[in-house]
Amino acid sequence: MHLRRLVVISNRVALPDAAGKAAAGGLAVALHEAFQAYQGLWFGWSGKVSAHPAAHPKIIDKGQVQYAVMDLTSLDRQEYYNGFANRALWPIMHYRIGLSEFSRADYAGYLRVNRSFASALAHLIQPDDLVWVHDYHLIPLASELRAVGIINPIGYFHHIPWPAPEVFGALPGSTELLRVIPDYDLVGVQTERDADNLRRSLVQELGAIHRRADLLDVGSRRVRIKSAPIGIDVNGLQQAAQRSGSGRLLKQTIAGLGSRQLIIGVDRLDYSKGIPERMEAFERFLVSHPEQRGRVTYLQIAPTSRSEVPEYATLSRVVNETLGRINGSLGEPGWVPIHYVTSTYSRAILAGLYRLARVGLVTPMRDGMNLVAKEYVAAQDPQDPGVLILSKFAGAAEELTDALIVNPNDKVEVAEAIQHALHMSQEDRVARWQAMLKVLWDSDVTRWAAAFIKDLAANKASRVRRSTGLKKESNDR
Repeated sequence: MHLRRLVVISNRVALPDAAGKAAAGGLAVALHEAFQAYQGLWFGWSGKVSAHPAAHPKIIDKGQVQYAVMDLTSLDRQEYYNGFANRALWPIMHYRIGLSEFSRADYAGYLRVNRSFASALAHLIQPDDLVWVHDYHLIPLASELRAVGIINPIGYFHHIPWPAPEVFGALPGSTELLRVIPDYDLVGVQTERDADNLRRSLVQELGAIHRRADLLDVGSRRVRIKSAPIGIDVNGLQQAAQRSGSGRLLKQTIAGLGSRQLIIGVDRLDYSKGIPERMEAFERFLVSHPEQRGRVTYLQIAPTSRSEVPEYATLSRVVNETLGRINGSLGEPGWVPIHYVTSTYSRAILAGLYRLARVGLVTPMRDGMNLVAKEYVAAQDPQDPGVLILSKFAGAAEELTDALIVNPNDKVEVAEAIQHALHMSQEDRVARWQAMLKVLWDSDVTRWAAAFIKDLAANKASRVRRSTGLKKESNDR
């Protein structure tokens, strides 16, 4: 039987290791499973910078899956990645209008890289392929692919929040970005709130017409926009957590804790994660409940990223200043309230730390999903699970309603949630954990990928794409 090919495009490509083992991480795991049912091609930036633009991608053949990677020039990287994607789009998508820095040159670079990706892909995509584009770096890619003659079903998944129309509309060029959305057949976002925000933007800015709840006509084009919350590899996390007890780092952590309870936060260092605010909420907890001093330890793991972007250097300084002030004012001989590390740890080590922690503190100011929340739940000991404290502004809060849901802007509320979590009965902890684990199993990462691909394949028959209108709009762009 002929296997239909799945072509995946993402900013970065998760290449398997020398032994052929898939990389860790939500998207890599999901696509590894998806590629079991499809022959595949995964295309994206190599992560490398070269002096001259790449004429063709480098093809790496790994059996059923081919990987195609392209280098960027330093100008491409600056304008497309550091510039428009991460200094303009990222803050807007996370409701941080004041941090968004728009540059026409950066926007031109963003479009240029998407165009060069489309040009390279045009020679790789076969007539029967399903094409699946991932995340905010590549919003215009379907439009560029249509412009070079690709008529295949193209889906897009947006991993970060999609903001309300009045927020997205603050970005110069936002209407132009909305115009390319209907060149996708299927657009998936993390939550129903995100889906509603995108639909409203299309209606208000482009006059889109609802055909049904998730189906919109925009001129001659039809696009389906649906909530498709990404899952995790539940079984993999559980197995990793169960095996973690023999690891050296975990043994050292257990010895260092003694009888203290562990509270854990794991985030990439980003202003959307609310790390300084979380530290201050923990400070409020210790001030309000002085009997807890010396009895708990808060471990914050926050690998640094995007160090070339000025806002991230500022954030790093603020975090370190907050950390120093709290540890200096509340610490005691033999006890440091907050341990802060910027190292990157394997999924196996993190699973062990999640299982050890009495409280998982996941309080982003805004997050598309936040897979740490789901990983923390999956890693728990069924007989003695910890408690998840979760920001209501994380996409995961729509699913994990049995967590302690908090407003991360309210330090008193977060502090009292920590106190509640530390004193919650075992019966209550087990009941909450069981309910959340069922949610994780019902929408694990393999089901998520399979469902999206099935919907994309089904969309081919219902697609409305009147060729004259498409050509006219391509010319207008």
